[in-house]
Amino acid sequence: MPVCGPELIHRASLDRRPRGSLRRSSRNVAGMVAAIALSGCATLPTQTFAPGERPVVQGPPVRDNVTPMEGVLACFADWVASSDQPPLVIATGDIKDYTGKYSINEGNAITQGGALMVYSALGKLSGAVHMAERYDPSIAERELAYTDRRQLGDGNSHTLDNSDGSQTVPWLPYFGGTIQRSDYFIVGGITELNYNIASGGGEVGINQIGAKNRTYTQSVGIDLRIVDTKTLLVVKTVSLTKQFSGYEVGFNVFRFFGSDLFDINVGAKGQEPLQLGIRTALEEGVTRLVSAVTDVDYRSCMRTYVGYTPMATAESLRTVANPSAVAGGPASGVRQPMNSTAAIGGGGGNGQAQLAFEFGSTELGGPSSARLDQIAAVGDGGSIELVLLARDTEVLDPGKRDALTNQRIAVITAALANRGVPAGAIRINWRPDPADTTMHRDGPGFQESAKLQVSF
Repeated sequence: MPVCGPELIHRASLDRRPRGSLRRSSRNVAGMVAAIALSGCATLPTQTFAPGERPVVQGPPVRDNVTPMEGVLACFADWVASSDQPPLVIATGDIKDYTGKYSINEGNAITQGGALMVYSALGKLSGAVHMAERYDPSIAERELAYTDRRQLGDGNSHTLDNSDGSQTVPWLPYFGGTIQRSDYFIVGGITELNYNIASGGGEVGINQIGAKNRTYTQSVGIDLRIVDTKTLLVVKTVSLTKQFSGYEVGFNVFRFFGSDLFDINVGAKGQEPLQLGIRTALEEGVTRLVSAVTDVDYRSCMRTYVGYTPMATAESLRTVANPSAVAGGPASGVRQPMNSTAAIGGGGGNGQAQLAFEFGSTELGGPSSARLDQIAAVGDGGSIELVLLARDTEVLDPGKRDALTNQRIAVITAALANRGVPAGAIRINWRPDPADTTMHRDGPGFQESAKLQVSF
């Protein structure tokens, strides 16, 4: 089926008088116009499904709806999965369109499926967090009502024990407690749609022949928050905005050639998909909110992956197994994350533990304190290497870095002394030279600042 891109309108009024030169000119122009029109035509594949039916155009196949956030979500999910904590259960409320932009001809300018996009964003974390259905639980509620009325069955007979003895029933017994509570829920909305915040270009015409070149920009904004389900306290809010750019180029002719009037318009225009951009902004918002409640930093993933769209889904880019899928925590052979302990030795064994500090901080958080408790509990003859980690964004001059490392070593030494580990049992295995400007990386987002050996 031919599909022509240029818009071509040919209105002709023929003069009955013989005008050889003009007619030759018209034929030449008509040939030129036909060549332009055919050059913008393409043939799409078609398929006939049944005898007598018209062929149906077959476009591109269905594909995964990937966004520029796929790599970020995969990277962040790996860090959450390897953070040595049970997966959080997160629900999604209504994510509404609050812009109020509506057209009689085209309907709502902004997607009405913001909540569905947030659900998909959580799903792209592929099990690093669990999702609870709260947006449309109508089917579950209806089946619970059937169960309450003893109408719901599973095709089997069930035996109930009561004071009168056993009873066999065809309906499904239910004693409550099967619906899992959520830890947090996400709500918010799409709050801005700003048309034509900037535009530019030019248009020129001479003797009804002209060309144009234009660019224009608009933007959207979203506001999300994550709420503790038990206390209804807002844990974190995010407000994000994204710009969209478009272009339009064209060439037009509107004039008489002899007795023929030609109106020719050739051009093209395009714009970054608006709804896809909203999906991308919502995915980044979800990443930031989940980062706040899991205490796992997302920023190193943003720096690594933002800027291009992978051709694979976030789930297929995952490299770390979720804790629920591997007994005892993250998959073996995978580097342990910040504030985790790997293979702590005891009874004469050796092991290694990693303790991470936030940017420029010397404070030990709750997870680090728990790790130190485990270290102090190692029996006689045990030995553990403590690897002190810092964010890879912590880029200091060597003198300041050396002073900060001294403070961190002193904090850990004091914390272990409070747990009964003498200072003499701790020695420094390695630390950067005061003049060393090299960043000693330790996995995505981290760098090593020192290694201590603790012997018992």
